[in-house]
Amino acid sequence: MAATRSATPYASLTPDVVLDALDSLDSAEVRADGRLIALNSYENRVYQAGMEGGAPLVVKFYRPGRWSDAAIREEHGFVAELAAEELPVAVPLAIGEAGETLHFFDEHRFAVFPKRAGRAPELDHRATLEWLGRLIGRIHAVGARRPFKARPRLDIASFGEEPRDWLLSNDFIPPDLAAAWESVADQALAGVRRCFERAGPLRQLRLHGDCHGGNVLWLSEDEYGSGSGLLGAAGPNFVDFDDARMGPAVQDLWMLLSGAPDEMARQLGAVLAGYRRFRDFDLAELNLIEALRTLRLLHYSAWLARRWDDPAFPAAFPWFNTPRYWQDRILELREQIALMDEAPLEPVDG
Repeated sequence: MAATRSATPYASLTPDVVLDALDSLDSAEVRADGRLIALNSYENRVYQAGMEGGAPLVVKFYRPGRWSDAAIREEHGFVAELAAEELPVAVPLAIGEAGETLHFFDEHRFAVFPKRAGRAPELDHRATLEWLGRLIGRIHAVGARRPFKARPRLDIASFGEEPRDWLLSNDFIPPDLAAAWESVADQALAGVRRCFERAGPLRQLRLHGDCHGGNVLWLSEDEYGSGSGLLGAAGPNFVDFDDARMGPAVQDLWMLLSGAPDEMARQLGAVLAGYRRFRDFDLAELNLIEALRTLRLLHYSAWLARRWDDPAFPAAFPWFNTPRYWQDRILELREQIALMDEAPLEPVDG
């Protein structure tokens, strides 16, 4: 069962509680030495913990109320399945005789991961994009084997309609902007539906779900072979499968694209050149790129609003929930409405 939702779900998660949670595992692999560094995470709480006589580990405390235990275990199982195919992903440690990856301490649920080294990839290099494409193609080949049972599907209802309705019913949008925002959100969702209709029937598969440069850690071949002890493979290493869900393959590709349309066309060509070495790609899904971007914009605003009582969010996102923020979102959605009526992006080779 999912944990009980709280406006301040991490109020009791003090450094001592983090260390006590690690000690509760009673594992020779996890012997914390008292050093803790809070990492840059808001949805969950993530810490680097120093270990006695070994490399530091990363401990992730899951937000209460978001995922069921079954959904978290399904995420862990998917990542383990990818690792078994020698894909460079961050796999939680299996601890104890039962090999459990999801642990409980007081009201908290957590997992422990090896620390992965690396930096954001340089997405303006064709070779980098092809490499990413090859690995995402392999991830999707595994993801297509079977569906998730406990994790949701990326669809218009959950990523667009429900966030729109929640924002309107919870009075986050300033009264003088509410009508304009509602109107443009409705027009944007109509555009999303047209894009999905043009794409036709979609093949659903297990996805990373949030595959952008911040969730890929890059190690150069020189760094990997330097004897430095850095954990990871040369090239891209994929982390944070917390948003893994069912959806179309293009969801894991479009967030790697940026810039002017001609730049994105070249980037897409490079990604697909790598991807198609391991898996076919249905070009009809390119109709969804701007639709998926629109859904992400709506979902992101609602995500921030739902978390606004968590003290970490106002501190990290001080620009949210101001009149200027909502004015900018209205303009942004208007731009998306126009983009969704244009011809889809076409990949360019070379």
